[in-house]
Amino acid sequence: MEHVARLLAGKLLKISAINLQPDNSFIWANGWNAPMYTDMRKTLSYPSLRSFIKVELTRLIMEHFGDVEAIAGVATGAIPYSALVADELALPYAYVRTTPKDHGLENLIEGSLQPGGKVVIVNDLLTNGSRSLRVAQTLRDAGCEVVGMVAMLDFGFSDAAESLQALGIPVKALSTYSDLLEQALAEGVIVPSDITIFNEWHDDPETWTPGDMDNE
Repeated sequence: MEHVARLLAGKLLKISAINLQPDNSFIWANGWNAPMYTDMRKTLSYPSLRSFIKVELTRLIMEHFGDVEAIAGVATGAIPYSALVADELALPYAYVRTTPKDHGLENLIEGSLQPGGKVVIVNDLLTNGSRSLRVAQTLRDAGCEVVGMVAMLDFGFSDAAESLQALGIPVKALSTYSDLLEQALAEGVIVPSDITIFNEWHDDPETWTPGDMDNE
């Protein structure tokens, strides 16, 4: 599994689906400053990588959640891969919005899932866990049994892990934040002195600001 984690991290770095900029931070959609930015949608443009991710997510599900009866994707980033995985497994599929549509039936779940069915959530990124928690609760409110979640990349934030664990939802990821940094170091994308910046951000991403290390 470690081989897959590092291999995927390298592939993501190669196509700039992940950008590491310790000296020139990004602003995330949630308002966080961060020395890195991810755009997993880029992977869809590379057929061999797309197939690799589909196969590995499918393998992860079969290894850890073999009794799965349906797949649910997290809108919007995980929709393509969750659909590909559901097709590979020949299972029912739906995707879940984190907020209702503002017209029509105002659906949160797009598709049809059977109450009582064992569902695995497919996510692209696991960051602070807020999207994942809302999706899991929506599925439970619809009567589904959420047996687990798989993700392409898990940032390893403690809040996300603790919140999902409290709901009894195990999470398995193809790669992690530490795998990413190790691969980036091995490839010379970052240098050892950069690790301090990434660790400072990871320890407190909500309040981290560029230049924090210079002020100590």
